[in-house]
This record gives sequence, structure tokens and C-alpha cells, in this order.
Amino acid sequence: MATQSRVQSRFFTFAATDHERFALESGQAFGPITLAYETYGRLNEARDNAILVLHALSGSQHAAGYNPALPVAGRLWTDECHVGWWDTFIGPGRALDTSEYFIVCANYFGGCYGSTGPASTNPQMRKPYGGAFPALSIGDVVRTQLRLLDYLNIDSLLAAIGGSLGGVMALDLALRCPDRVRGVIPIAAGVRATTLHKLHNFEQIFAIETDPLYNRGDFYDADPPHNGLILARMISHKTFVHLHVMEDRSRHEIVQEANDLALYSLQDQIESYMLHQGKKFVTRFDANTYLRIVQMWQRVDLARDYGDGELVCALRRCRGQRHLIFSVDSDVCFWPEEQAEIAGGLKEAGVDHQYLTVHSDKGHDSFLLEPELYTPAISYFLRECAQERRLARRIAGREALKGRKKPTWVHARAG
Repeated sequence: MATQSRVQSRFFTFAATDHERFALESGQAFGPITLAYETYGRLNEARDNAILVLHALSGSQHAAGYNPALPVAGRLWTDECHVGWWDTFIGPGRALDTSEYFIVCANYFGGCYGSTGPASTNPQMRKPYGGAFPALSIGDVVRTQLRLLDYLNIDSLLAAIGGSLGGVMALDLALRCPDRVRGVIPIAAGVRATTLHKLHNFEQIFAIETDPLYNRGDFYDADPPHNGLILARMISHKTFVHLHVMEDRSRHEIVQEANDLALYSLQDQIESYMLHQGKKFVTRFDANTYLRIVQMWQRVDLARDYGDGELVCALRRCRGQRHLIFSVDSDVCFWPEEQAEIAGGLKEAGVDHQYLTVHSDKGHDSFLLEPELYTPAISYFLRECAQERRLARRIAGREALKGRKKPTWVHARAG
């Protein structure tokens, strides 16, 4: 761990009084809300070098560095969480260069790594919210992230970047507040929940809610619904990792996993591999948080929310931005056709953009595992955005000077 700098999560709380409850898109008011976040690098004097990183479904605020302790997360902060999930992308000389940029990453509202979520204590009831925690939308999560940016006095982002569901949120932010972000980098993402997403998500929801231990979400004083969450993770995992990679890992990484089934004996190492992935996952994630995030994914449709169903109409809001769209050719979670739709919509809407396809055998998880395939394009894109910002500041400065009144000189004669 010597090469990784130690970092600590910080916490921002708002909507802490009855007068300032946070209005959810469902119409419900909620508070208090705490967001766990981490920052890397320094905010410049102009406060215009900030980049917001939006994590994927099971990510956290801990994107870079080494954080061996997060007491608020309890048993969920396992060894797997200690090194930042995007550590190879964030740091000096990396894609998100901390010698140039100020990086912010926050655990989502509804999360289980320090942000207010179903496992958090309800101050009125003095017990976890559990099943009473409200359903959330992508917009609710993005608006709470914007509240954090307000708290940090960041009016405008240099860029917003995210992979998978984080990329969806980056796009939502770009559409919701087009003047607050210059560059937008969605990686392996889309603009709506497709039919395949909805089917996979529903399978996962069904797996968790039908676990006898789920108890309508109120399980924190008893055994958690591990079997339901294990099955949910196995359903999703097969869309994250390319099958060839999965087969290779099952041969080299897993010899045999204990089988909890009564009649069926494991027949193949791929079965053992998938069961191992599910069992490993439940040690570090909360079933209620998983449900809330999957449920919000089910309702995603940015064309509906911002363009009356027309994607091009929605994307016209982004004409003052630049977009860098990444597609992974082996992705079967957010298929390449979904990024092609975004790129086509941006072109028709007249938005400056680049559309790049990453050739990888690692599937959807490529954006987590292969920084060398993304870093050159991201670095160049961010430099261009930063140069444009600097040019805009110089122009604004010259215009301000032109607008000043010329001084009036008074010439006095000697008496």
C-alpha cells in the first residue's frame, strides 16, 4: 500500500430541520440527508477545475487512494473496499490528474457507505429506516450531489464523468443543469432503461424481495436476506464480465465454493465462480440499498424527462457543452447500440462530441480494469476543456476592462 496515499471520507449534512426538508421527485419530503464524499487534488483560485465522479451501482465515495477504515459503514467496509475503486484513473499523471484538477466523488443518497440510506438511523424512530426508506429517482440522487457542490462553493464543473449507472447520472446532470458543467464523459452508459435492463433488474428485485429473511426491508435486527442478494448479484454479474473472461477466471481463481443447495451438486467451475461472486458481494453491500438503486434504474428515461420523449430535443440543452462518449465493444450490460444512440442524438442536436469505441475482451467492467484504454482520450478531452475555460476567463477579463470608465484627469495650474 506504500504507493497509495491515505484518504478519509468526509460528510455533509443538509435538510436537517423540518423547515428545509428535501423534496423528492415522488412528492415526499425527506431529511436529514448526509452525503459521504472524498476529494483529491486542489480547487484552483478560479474554482473552475473541479470534476465530479459519479460511481456505478455498487460503488462508493472512495474512488482513489487507501482508506482502511470507515466506521459508519460497519461490517460492509471489507478489505475489498480499502483501495479506491478507480485508483488507477485518479492521481498525478493519470486520466483525472490531481496535479491539475480537483476531483469530487460522493456516495449516492440511498447508499450504504456513509450516505443516508435504508440502514441509516431514522432520528424520529431511533432505528434504521429499513423498508420505510423512500423510493428514489436518478434525479433525486443528482440533485443531492448538486447540493454538495453548492456546499463546496463549486458553481461550475469542468467535467462530470461516470461509468455505467454513473454515466447515466452524468448525462442527467448535464441535461438538468447545462450551465453547471462544461465536459461530460459517460462511459458504457445509456439514456434509458432498456427492455433487457428492466428484465434483469426485475429478476434481481424479485430475488431479494422473495427471500424469507427480507421481511419487507426490516431485517437489521436479524439475519439479512443474503440468499436473495447473492442471487441478485449472480444475475447482474453475468452482464458485467465477458463470458470468455468469466470462464478464464473460474479456471484460475476458484477451485470450489461451498454449495448451499440440498439436491444439486455443482457441476462446473463456472457455477462455483458465480456463487463465489455472490457470496463475496453480500459481505460488502446492503440489500435495501441494492433494491433502491435498481428500482431507480428501472424508471430512467432521459428523453422523456427532458425532451418530451425526443432524445434530440433533450440533447439540444447541451449545446454549450462538450461530450466524450465511450463504448465497449464487448459490453452486454449497456450495449454499444445505446452509446451510438447518444452520439447520433448529439450530432443531430449540434452538440460538440467525440464517440470512441474501446476494443476489449473484458466486457462492461473494462472501464474499471483497463485505464490504458481510456486515459489518453480522457486526458486530451479534459485539457481541451480546461484551455477553453482559461480562454473564456481571459476574454471575460478583457471585456470587463473595456467596460470600465476611462479615468478623468484634472490638470491644475500653478497659482
